[in-house]
Amino acid sequence: MVLKYPFVTEKAMMVLENQNKLQFLVDRNATKPQIKQEIEKAFDQEVTSVSTIMTMKGQKKAIVSFSNEKAAEEILSRLGIM
Repeated sequence: MVLKYPFVTEKAMMVLENQNKLQFLVDRNATKPQIKQEIEKAFDQEVTSVSTIMTMKGQKKAIVSFSNEKAAEEILSRLGIM
């Protein structure tokens, strides 16, 4: 499993509202194409870009952009977070 769980903080919610991007913690060995494929398969939304960064705790975080402007909010509401 490439995706672990959504990364939801106050800053992540601001990015969601302003830029339509979601953040997920992912497996350290996951590649950007793997992350994109997993998200598109799991949530049935087209992903336009994936950026990854390593956190200070050594976890890998993916920042995902969607083509549909309401996709990020829809995914979080499906997961019961928003």
